[in-house]
Amino acid sequence: MFQKVNKSAVDSASINLIGNGTSIIGDINSNGDVRIDGSLKGNITITGKLVVGQSGKIEGNVICQNADVSGEIHGKVTVGELLTLKASAKLLGDIITGKISIEPNATFTGTCNMGAVVKNISNATETRETSTQTA
Repeated sequence: MFQKVNKSAVDSASINLIGNGTSIIGDINSNGDVRIDGSLKGNITITGKLVVGQSGKIEGNVICQNADVSGEIHGKVTVGELLTLKASAKLLGDIITGKISIEPNATFTGTCNMGAVVKNISNATETRETSTQTA
């Protein structure tokens, strides 16, 4: 009569919503997707997709697989695949991501490391100058 439910399948398919007018102080960890239209003061770590609505605000570090941002984030953002900053997005902090898409009028202040490891340009220039002098 009752069926066993695979708990990991339920967790990975879950969608969590923090509605407009809701404020959370503390960290969030989830195996599913999260949409924030309210405010979060704390870090968020999820294995799924993060959506920050236009009224959403995060003050803390973000770690997720994909993210669509229309609201505000103040903190370091680490995205495994694609980070999309919509036109109304305001991001103040550093970004580490596989790919990034920034619409016109989005605001971003910080540094961005995308894809492969970024080489130090000054060291590359010194190496090139030394090799040309030896030859």
